[in-house]
Amino acid sequence: MTLMPLPAQPADTPWPTAAWPEGAPLPPAIAARLDAAFAAEDQLGPTDALLIVQGGRIRYERYGPGKTADDTFPSWSKAKSITQALVGLAVAEDRLDIHAPAAVAAWKGEGDPRGAITLDHLLRMSSGLEFVEDYVPGSISHVIDMLFGAGQADVAAYAAALPLIHPPGSQWAYASGTTNIIARVLQDALGLNGAAFEAHMRAVLFEPLGMKSPLPKFDAAGTFIGSSFCFATARDFARFGLLYLRGGIWENRQFLPAAWVDYARTPTPAPRTEELGYGAQWWLGLGGEGSFSANGYEGQYTLLVPDLDLVLVRHGRTPLDLKDNLASWVRQTVEALRGA
Repeated sequence: MTLMPLPAQPADTPWPTAAWPEGAPLPPAIAARLDAAFAAEDQLGPTDALLIVQGGRIRYERYGPGKTADDTFPSWSKAKSITQALVGLAVAEDRLDIHAPAAVAAWKGEGDPRGAITLDHLLRMSSGLEFVEDYVPGSISHVIDMLFGAGQADVAAYAAALPLIHPPGSQWAYASGTTNIIARVLQDALGLNGAAFEAHMRAVLFEPLGMKSPLPKFDAAGTFIGSSFCFATARDFARFGLLYLRGGIWENRQFLPAAWVDYARTPTPAPRTEELGYGAQWWLGLGGEGSFSANGYEGQYTLLVPDLDLVLVRHGRTPLDLKDNLASWVRQTVEALRGA
């Protein structure tokens, strides 16, 4: 398939490594629509931050009551896309081969069918491992048990111990456990754990982009909980989004391989019942054809829309019963921007 071309940084726009450049304000009707989201708690839940970057410049920025540009917000599953970037940097250094069997000790037993699972399968949520991704308290939920129950001391080991229920690569199923297995495989390949891996994250990814706020969380085993926990400011999430919108280029150099960005947004076969498409630790289509996004629980979004050269960051606390309203609002907002 042919992917939508990604926009280049406008020649007159500085990179936001030190500070974000300001752009022209959005048209009043668009700004009013964005402002209205903060008052629409009955439809969207509380909105804590909205940031629009277009052409590499901030065109809209607003925060909810008691919040400022200096506040950090939960990533929830947006952390998966950060994990994908860290894997890409290791792949570029030939530290990992995503098409080789994933180096998971629990799968090395003779005849264990999980030994056929590759990092590519994991990155594309097609490992075939059993995993129930359900956030409703009281229901069967591997993700809740992993993050807050029996698995919280070693999230990767918890996920890796689950049985194979489909041949690897045969079926797509969203599973936070797979991302924590990825994080452990990456850390083992680099020989880094806990604080040492956090220092690595800052040195190879956050600091070069000017991201000073990220607060990644680790379990007791020293594994980055790459499925769910990396707090950051809205502006820093926008920096990360801009890296991908620019095809991995930062400060006019190829920081992350362009092929890795394309890999992130290349569709993985997913059930027709899934409203959005999926690539490799990135969702597809929230903002229309060619768009891709890092999405998190309760409506955390970093949405990239190539044809508009747009990054939309939204943070809030949207209940599950309103999540479809929020997704529709995001799509309609992008269409309004497209028509402005």
